[in-house]
Amino acid sequence: MIRKLHHNAYRCRDAEQTRRFYEDFLGLPLAGTLLIDETKSGRKTRTLHTFYELDDHSYLAFFEAPDMAFEFKDQHDYDLHIALEVDAPVLKAMLAKGRAAGIETRGVSDHSFIHSIYFRDPNGYVIELCAKMANHDQAMDRRINGARAKLDRWQAEKQPASA
Repeated sequence: MIRKLHHNAYRCRDAEQTRRFYEDFLGLPLAGTLLIDETKSGRKTRTLHTFYELDDHSYLAFFEAPDMAFEFKDQHDYDLHIALEVDAPVLKAMLAKGRAAGIETRGVSDHSFIHSIYFRDPNGYVIELCAKMANHDQAMDRRINGARAKLDRWQAEKQPASA
């Protein structure tokens, strides 16, 4: 049985630049680092794996791997974004903090069960901070929200993307 998320890992351009955003700006402490000199397949490398801790003791992790090509680009929200839960009062404060720091900052968006704000990190990833609304648990309760029926209807009705 899968218990919970331990970490999600992403590439980063620069470990220190990434640390400044996740630790200094967002407040997630740098909890661990792992220097990788050789992969399990025997390839020599010089890669740093860093871990930033959330309150539930799960982690966001990053690999700085200068010896491996990677195309960093600004991600679209629909392609990749990382959503982190905060208490409602934090949204307004973080929105102001992001704007004051000159970080790309958007929001507040009302998604009917959460309110969200968005930042872009130094690697091009979209970071969402979201706060649950009073109806959150009901909206996310699969026993009553009709999620499977909505997915089935989507599958039956969707139109293929035009080329």
